[in-house]
Amino acid sequence: MRTRKFGLAILTVMALGLAAQVRAQGHYGIGRAATEAEIAGWNIDIDRNGANLPEGSGSVSHGREVFDQQCAACHGAKGEGGVGDRLVGGQGTIATAKPIKTVGSYWPHAPTLFDYIRRAMPQNAPQSLSNEDVYAVSAYILNLNGLLPADATLDAKSLAAIKMPNRNMFVGDPRPDVKNPACVTGC
Repeated sequence: MRTRKFGLAILTVMALGLAAQVRAQGHYGIGRAATEAEIAGWNIDIDRNGANLPEGSGSVSHGREVFDQQCAACHGAKGEGGVGDRLVGGQGTIATAKPIKTVGSYWPHAPTLFDYIRRAMPQNAPQSLSNEDVYAVSAYILNLNGLLPADATLDAKSLAAIKMPNRNMFVGDPRPDVKNPACVTGC
């Protein structure tokens, strides 16, 4: 029994030493470092103020075409919802007992619409739309919500300038254990 305990102790010390060595080396001996091209392919985030929005533009009318082909099957012909979320309407319902959370009623920042569409849509082929198509679909959805005129063309500058109806309705997290509260009025 003593020999077994001694053997387990030695194995434990060896395993801890190997783990420390792996941590000190900074890798686990598998895989490889990502290339700059691989990193660039995933480094596509857009912040709420529009930082990192790409070049390009898209019109509401082109967005209607892309939406009909790529989005309507899930989100409905006019963004009213279906298999996918409802995208249109709901203004004035957020503070009610039955809020309707859509792009036009809930989202506080327009550039995050571009970010989400580019990263995740269409669901069966994420990141397959061109930047022009994403600007156009964003323009169409904003138009359906009454936030952009029907003859508008959206680009990085104009998208970042859109003031969403719910922009100032988010408040910080009041819990005392939260060190980095959510967006507060004026963000």
